[in-house]
Amino acid sequence: MWQAVRGGKDLRPLVGDLRQLASVRRIILDEGPERGVQALAFSTGGGLDFWVLCDRSFDIGPLWWRGTPIAWQSPSGFASPYLRDPHGDGGFGFERLFSGFLVTCGLEHIRQPADGKPLHGHLPFTPGRLLSHGEDWDAAEPVIFCEGETTQARLNGERLRLKRRIEAPIGGAVLRITDEVLNIGGRHETVSMLYHMNFGFPIVGSGTTVSLNDTPLLGPLHDVDLEAQPTVRCFEVGDQSQARCVIRREKSGLRRGTEAIVSWETSTLPHAQVWHDLRPYSQVIGIEPVTSAREYRINQDGTSLAPGNAMPFSLAVSFADFEPY
Repeated sequence: MWQAVRGGKDLRPLVGDLRQLASVRRIILDEGPERGVQALAFSTGGGLDFWVLCDRSFDIGPLWWRGTPIAWQSPSGFASPYLRDPHGDGGFGFERLFSGFLVTCGLEHIRQPADGKPLHGHLPFTPGRLLSHGEDWDAAEPVIFCEGETTQARLNGERLRLKRRIEAPIGGAVLRITDEVLNIGGRHETVSMLYHMNFGFPIVGSGTTVSLNDTPLLGPLHDVDLEAQPTVRCFEVGDQSQARCVIRREKSGLRRGTEAIVSWETSTLPHAQVWHDLRPYSQVIGIEPVTSAREYRINQDGTSLAPGNAMPFSLAVSFADFEPY
């Protein structure tokens, strides 16, 4: 495999353009409610492809592993942020635009609407500012990457900024997210974060299992359940510095077995939430590293952040098949 050849220096003589092998390309969506949404199309050359949506908080829309879709998608697709109304539908406006592999929730609030704050806060689907993107073939570990920032601010309210770097090793099967939430205002702010990672068919189906640090949480799933109701549970991840949540579907017939491993630093994300809606026309499992616990639908407080200070977050998602092609 060409991935065994390390670095651009060795590969340049073999191709007309290194982007033949791996690239990040700027694209603009141009259909229906998605019209005008700016995105970055990542292709690692190792079977992992995904779109980073610059106009939706630098979250991740569609994602494919070896050509198979992994991300759950709603009928609304990846609609323009200018259609967002977080306070609509009684504070549940989030559900109108909710779609894709990753939706980052916060920064001042997560979970159910409360105290005038909408479901999952004001950050989701906010247009961001792209700072840089490209391919770094000369790094010790060649990567494709982007960096951007999204600001959540209100006069006489919170002033928070999310700085994000997403990178993926060239030829690899993993993506890494490095975030930093900065308090750019003059008062203490409470920061809450929930990383809503959404998996759909075919990794979600009969036989799918979910485990946290090798402890089974869900499954094996059965066929579509007409009576299924959306369910959410929250867990402490324990004393270890890294948490590891695995969603896995075994091989069946001609379909390969596939697993995705979500790992993260627990110092700022000490809890894991698993949400699923297995009703027909939904079929979604959410794996959600989160800053605070959830008790009886009540959201516990986030972390206080002083003016000028920052909170770091680090996550990675890797993919593997049980059988080669």
